[in-house]
Amino acid sequence: MRGQLKKFIEAMDDNSVAIIPAAHEQTRSYDTEYKFRQDSDFWYLTGFPEPDAIAVITKANKVSYTLYVRPRDPVMETWFGRRQGVDGAVKNYKAERAFPIDKFAADLGKILDGYDKLYYRFALDTALDQQILGYFKGQRVARLRTAYPPHTIIDPTPIIGEMRLHKSEKEVALMQKAATIAAEAHILAMKKVKPGMNESQVESLMEAYMRDQGASGVAYNSIIGGGDNATILHYIENNMPLKDGDLILIDAGAEVEGYASDITRTFPVNGKYTKAQREVYDVVLDVQLKCIDFTVVGNTHQKRQEYSIELLTEGMKKLGLLKGKTKDLIKKKSYMKYYMHGVGHWLGLDVHDAGRYFVDQQAKQSKPYAPGMVLTVEPGLYIPPNDKSAPAKYRGIGIRIEDDVLVTKDGNLNLTQKVTKDPDEIEALMQKPARK
Repeated sequence: MRGQLKKFIEAMDDNSVAIIPAAHEQTRSYDTEYKFRQDSDFWYLTGFPEPDAIAVITKANKVSYTLYVRPRDPVMETWFGRRQGVDGAVKNYKAERAFPIDKFAADLGKILDGYDKLYYRFALDTALDQQILGYFKGQRVARLRTAYPPHTIIDPTPIIGEMRLHKSEKEVALMQKAATIAAEAHILAMKKVKPGMNESQVESLMEAYMRDQGASGVAYNSIIGGGDNATILHYIENNMPLKDGDLILIDAGAEVEGYASDITRTFPVNGKYTKAQREVYDVVLDVQLKCIDFTVVGNTHQKRQEYSIELLTEGMKKLGLLKGKTKDLIKKKSYMKYYMHGVGHWLGLDVHDAGRYFVDQQAKQSKPYAPGMVLTVEPGLYIPPNDKSAPAKYRGIGIRIEDDVLVTKDGNLNLTQKVTKDPDEIEALMQKPARK
């Protein structure tokens, strides 16, 4: 049994049962599907890679772990690939028992009968929701004469999310690998980008490198924004030519065994920052470095966000983007015109990973950082090209700098430090012959 599953069982109440579904294949168009990606919680607990599976975990007089999976089928495997089947689920994925998935509906009453509490997340799998609700409805009509289902339903997401926040050494190693691969892809882009290329060429260059180095793919849709496109936070069209004199913002990460990296770098297409570009870049870089230093045990997510806002507001005043007292500008949220997102997020199996940001949402008590947490640090400034209130030399400049930072007991570790963000070093790297 996986260590994560054991910890989850320890967190379950006595005399309870958990039903955790896998993801399903998703239609891309007509009769083709997107490449399958397992549900992160299911993957975290079971490590089982196939769609249409269900894990049933019980904690009563004894603990049990059962998988319902797709059965072996020579015809389907000839068309669509090999399956683990019932035997593989037990032998290779440590289930105590395994059954064909088609048997789950008939077993549901037996699965739920006699337990006080059910751990299940609604609104994730509509068909399974209806099965479970249908069973409860049937028992109410029968006035509980035939079985005694759980009287309490608990969403397991907070439990699993809290577990996922604290990475093990093995998880950190996988995240470091994903970070290194993505960092090297960013370095490759810096060496190869030149005026006249298309954003799509940069995307394909980086993603091919990530796959070649062992990543299963990208951790999210890559953002390759040249010129004005860099002022669009989640620009993913990636289909415009790169112009001499423009900046290019690249936000791209690799995925390794489900774990994500998330890196952003902004650099000049022609290898040389203009004076105006450098002025904005230096403001963002200074804030980013200070926020990395802030990402340590004891500080909180909310405090770090407030710190980034204060620093960037001061930077905007320095650039002439905002005028007035910093305190008043923050109170009026004037900074949101040019800095409208958070300074970072949890990172792990999902690029925006699971886990609550507040210990007490009502009291707005932010969660303190602790060893094993991994977060991004990604301040940015985005000056719309049509913003007539901004100095003309800054219009159309979008800059974000992002690293992945592991909180340690005595500080932190920048997992993505391999790719430089120092503007002088970037310019030197881009002038090397490898760019040809």
